[in-house]
Amino acid sequence: MGAELAANAHRFVSRLAAARYLGYLNGQKAAMTGQPGAHTNRPELIAAHGYDTKYAMHALRLGLQGIELLSTGRITLPVPEPHRAYLRPIRRGERPLTEVLAAITDAETQLARLRDSTTVADQPDRRWVDNWLHHSYQNFWATRH
Repeated sequence: MGAELAANAHRFVSRLAAARYLGYLNGQKAAMTGQPGAHTNRPELIAAHGYDTKYAMHALRLGLQGIELLSTGRITLPVPEPHRAYLRPIRRGERPLTEVLAAITDAETQLARLRDSTTVADQPDRRWVDNWLHHSYQNFWATRH
C-alpha cells in the first residue's frame, strides 16, 4: 500500500497544498520576527541573533519544500543539498536577518507563483484518495480475521 501511495503522490499536489505551505510559512515568519500576535518562546535566540533562528529555518524550509512539491510532485527527505547546507547556518544564527528575510521572501514569491500557475490543480484528486483509503482499509481488515 505504501508503494502505491508513493507512486501516486502527484495526486495530492494542488493549489490547496500550496496555500497550506504559504500559511505555515507566514506563521513561522511572523514568529521569527516577533510580530504582534505571533508566539515565540525563545527570547534567548532573539536576544543573541535578532530573530528566532529556529522559526527562520523552518520558514525557509517550508518554502523550499513547497516549491519542490509544486514543481516535482514530491518532497525529498532529508532536505537535499545545497539547501540543507544553507538552512543549518540559519538555525545557528550565522546569517543576518536581512539575508534570511530575503531568502524567505524569495521562496514565498516562487511558491505563490507556482500556486497561481495553471499547471497546478485546484484540489487534490479526492476521488482517487477516497478510493485508495477505502480499498486499503478493506484489504487491511480482510486479513485480520
